[in-house]
Amino acid sequence: MQKEHRGVADPDQAWILGELIRYLEHPRSGALEFEDMGPSWVAVRDAVGAGTLRASDKGAADVAARFDALLRYVSLRLGRTLGTEVVPALSRKEAADPAQRSAALVATLVGEGRLTGAIRIPNAVAPLHIEIDLRSNRVTCMVEVDAPKVGRPATRVNWLVRQLKNAPESLRVEAFAAFARGGSTASLLREVREDAALLIQDPKKDIRAFRIALSTPLGMKRGRGRGGAIDSVLDAVDSFYGEVLQHLKAWTAAPPKMREVAELPDERRPALVSTALSSQDGVETVDEPSSDEVVEFGDDELLESSGS
Repeated sequence: MQKEHRGVADPDQAWILGELIRYLEHPRSGALEFEDMGPSWVAVRDAVGAGTLRASDKGAADVAARFDALLRYVSLRLGRTLGTEVVPALSRKEAADPAQRSAALVATLVGEGRLTGAIRIPNAVAPLHIEIDLRSNRVTCMVEVDAPKVGRPATRVNWLVRQLKNAPESLRVEAFAAFARGGSTASLLREVREDAALLIQDPKKDIRAFRIALSTPLGMKRGRGRGGAIDSVLDAVDSFYGEVLQHLKAWTAAPPKMREVAELPDERRPALVSTALSSQDGVETVDEPSSDEVVEFGDDELLESSGS
């Protein structure tokens, strides 16, 4: 990041930094690349498919730890490409207690056959979620976007579709309606482009959020290279960010505009008939009523200015 995006003013220091990067990037340095999902990867993958994996199995915790390491590597690799700091997205409890995070990963792996996590990219519309499903052998990248606060449901869907004009047609789009029962509506992007109503469950209920996901095959091998799990995750993240996430922008309300009032000719301006003081009134002189005059304030009420 320093060398490629920020620069080094001193030529000697730039050369030294380049040599250090060259050394760290060499496969034999063992300092940079994430090369292996661990010796338990194949056994755990097969046990998930057979439904025999248990939380007490030693391999389950090892694979969960390797997945967290993969998230850190994905963050470093994407951050180097973007020239910014990308980090795994963890809750405060997970950051304070890594054992809790590991236990949650193992529980999800045993119960559902999935490993899930997220990375946080500066100025992105939301964290990028990464999911590995060992039952279906798929890797899914997804992001959740808040829908606009105004407009009809179809208008909100079209707002999202316009931002996805260069996204792949196989992208899955889900819509969540406010105060709606029965979950969400979902369809592929190529279908939503033709008919926005596919994501509208009830025209009377506003859409509050969208979930956008792209699923690709998961590599079976534990190592790097073609057919490897690591490279399939890296390729999925690069594709999703480059084709989808970097083009999404959060909705912001337009600032209020001043109302333009047409100027009327003097002869068409209505006369003010109210007797109350107003900022619209000019300076006027009012004659004091005499003692014999009576001022009428209503149909039934008379107020005499003297003697009563």
